[in-house]
Amino acid sequence: MTYRRYVALGDSFTEGVGDTDPSLPNAVRGWADRVAEVLAHRDPGFGYANLAVRGRTLRPILAEQLEPALAMEPDLVTIYAGANDIMRPKVDLDALVADYAAAVAQLAGTGARVLIWTAYDPGGAPVIGTMRGRFATYNELVRELADDNGASVVDFWRMREYRDPRMWDTDRIHMSPRGHVRMAMRVLDVLGVDHELVHDVLDPLPPAPRREQREATIAWVRGFALPWVGRRLRGASSGDGIAPRRPTLGPL
Repeated sequence: MTYRRYVALGDSFTEGVGDTDPSLPNAVRGWADRVAEVLAHRDPGFGYANLAVRGRTLRPILAEQLEPALAMEPDLVTIYAGANDIMRPKVDLDALVADYAAAVAQLAGTGARVLIWTAYDPGGAPVIGTMRGRFATYNELVRELADDNGASVVDFWRMREYRDPRMWDTDRIHMSPRGHVRMAMRVLDVLGVDHELVHDVLDPLPPAPRREQREATIAWVRGFALPWVGRRLRGASSGDGIAPRRPTLGPL
């Protein structure tokens, strides 16, 4: 199938954070841009919008991005939402995913192809790994809503190549450029779209000494985790003052 009107919704994952490019809006590129570039080569009339904004939780994503997306009458929609909610101290996953399901039903009801994601498996990761059960529960609910509404799933949970730290930015939360390329490849594979994107094969990293691992974790907590908690306590977001990168459909 040829897609002509692609709209991407979500948070920092879809905005492209971690894949820096100062020449682009918000100074990031990301997997969604790479997917759009491949699709644009297949159709000169292709249009692409990216409404994602970093730091957004699921309900603000739906409140701010759903209606504009529907108004663009896309034939392809990707939406990644919920990861920022999972990491909150308290979350009602059933109520959250019920809202998500209603939005996906609206999008799918237009006839558009809809792609959604499971959350990454944090097993083994310091701090975030303690929430693995919550991530797994969320994923089962996401798979169910996809089945109920005819959406396709990009199963991040099963993408074991992301156990390699080189797939992640230094903040351990956002993908590195290498991670964004691999995600674009997986999305295109799910869509059944031929592409020439390639992902370099990485030699296994030797295990770091425990002291080095501990020092790296302490530095990460101080540099990224604590500031993130501080923003939550202040009611602030990394996306405050940030506008969508591509708020309207247009050529690349």
